Formats: sequence, C-alpha cells, structure tokens
Amino acid sequence: MNTKMRENNTKDIFLELLAVAFLATGGIFVKYSSLSPINTGFYRVLFSLPLLFPLAYKNLKELRKKDVCILFFAGVFLAGDVSLWNLSFSYTSVANANLLTNLTPFTVIPVSYFLFKEKIPKYFFVGAAVTLLGIFVLLGGKINPSTSNYFGDFLAFCASFFYASFLLISYRLRDRISSSVIMFVSGFGSATTLFITSNIIEGFQIPHGVQELWPILGLTLCLQVIGHNLLAHCQGKINVNLSSIICLSQPALASIYSYYIFTETISIKEIVGIIVVMVGVYLVKMQYHKKSVCCWNKEQVSEMK
Repeated sequence: MNTKMRENNTKDIFLELLAVAFLATGGIFVKYSSLSPINTGFYRVLFSLPLLFPLAYKNLKELRKKDVCILFFAGVFLAGDVSLWNLSFSYTSVANANLLTNLTPFTVIPVSYFLFKEKIPKYFFVGAAVTLLGIFVLLGGKINPSTSNYFGDFLAFCASFFYASFLLISYRLRDRISSSVIMFVSGFGSATTLFITSNIIEGFQIPHGVQELWPILGLTLCLQVIGHNLLAHCQGKINVNLSSIICLSQPALASIYSYYIFTETISIKEIVGIIVVMVGVYLVKMQYHKKSVCCWNKEQVSEMK
C-alpha cells in the first residue's frame, strides 16, 4: 500500500520551520529545570495529555485497536528520545545535543526508501550534504574534547535513532490520523515509559512551586503541544525525506537562542554555518518543489485526456 502523496507546499514548509523553532527551545527549558532530566521529560508528557485531549477527542472514536497499539509503541520510542536527549544536556552543549539528535535523515531516508517506496530526487543528497556541512561548521568552534562531552554527544546520537523511529511511525499514520490524536495516544506510551525509567534511574520526584514548574510547563507547551504536534501535522503535508532535512535547522536555531539567553558568543564561523544550513534546506526544498510541480502537471494532462 502506497502512502498518500505529499504536496510540499511552501506554507507547510514554513509551518514545519515554525515547529522546529519551538522544538529548538527544549534544551533551554531542560537546563533551567531543577528536576532530574528523565523526571523532567515525564512531567513534560504528563502535563500535555489534558491539553491535547480537547484537540484529539472528536477523532479518537475512529481509531482501531491496532492503531492504539502502534501509537503506544511510537510513544515508547519518543520516550527513548526524550530520556537520552534530556540526559545529554548534562554533559554536552545545547547546540551539540540538537545537532546529534537531529541526525535522523541517516535513519529515515534509507528506511523510508525500503518501507514507503519514497523516491529520492537526483540532487537530494547534495542538499543534505550541504546542510550537514553547515551544521558541522556551525558547531566546529563549540566542541570541547572532554570525556563527559563525548559521552553527552553519544547519548544525543543514540536519541536520534529513537526519534527517527517515532517520526517514521507518525509519518505513516498521518495518512489517516490527525496529529493531535497521534501525540495524545502516543503520550500514554511515552508517559508510562518515562515514569518507569525515571523511578529506576533517578527516583520519583514531584515539582513544587513556580520555580520548578515553569520550565516543565515551557517544555509541555513549546515541545509537546505545539512543536511535536505541529511537526506531526506537517508530516501529512511534506515528504518524509524533506521533513527530516528541515529538522536539521534546529541546531542553528538552538545556537541563536543560546546567544540571546545564555549570552554565548556567535563567531563568524558559526554565522557562516547557519547560512550554509539554510542554503542546504533550500536546495532540498527546491528539489521537492520541482517534483511536485512535475507530478501536478502530469495529473492535469491526464484529466484533460
């Protein structure tokens, strides 16, 4: 069974960039949270469930039992991403963690080719290579070659595999299931997994007072309710390979946030890296734009006949 054709409209490209902009704030809230990393992730998901329920309620009755099971396990994969990503901030920089967690194209592209029969445009890898080059240029001046830094990088890199698995499942289900339903139902799998993991590794913790609550509420709104929800919505509109490349702009945005919030200095090399990242995303976007226009023209000719 083939997946529904994505049109890759410019409006949806901008919406996904907006989603990525919200997701890029994650490291900031995690660093400000006084709770342990996995506990912070647990409350982020738990607090999102009552907010997502009104958005998902009308479409829940259309779910099949099989869909519920698949979404639950999708949530388990997202929990793996959240746990490792949150932990990585204790050992490496916000920019490094965002970079390595978003290396999902290396998982998404080959898997989508074999599972979903997604065709890869001729110059897709050129745009992808330019994007990756820009990210490595961006982070080149930030790398601190210490043991803890390498461990944090390793955690973030492992998180990318869990995140890619979640993206692939939600991408497939977006053919017939709304993004709010995906995030709401998968949230139970994430919350259950994070609760068990946090109790085993960190011990059960309860946030007290505004000082402990506001970073978690920030994560809940910016990542779980807006960021991931909007990203899941865009997956019903944008090709999975293009979507994964757009997500690579997250480290560039995270670097900009860090500059304004943590007063980290952005060097000329980093600015060049940001520009190169955007050029790479643009090259990939143009490939899919040409592909969509070509397919649309063929359909119009067919209808005229």
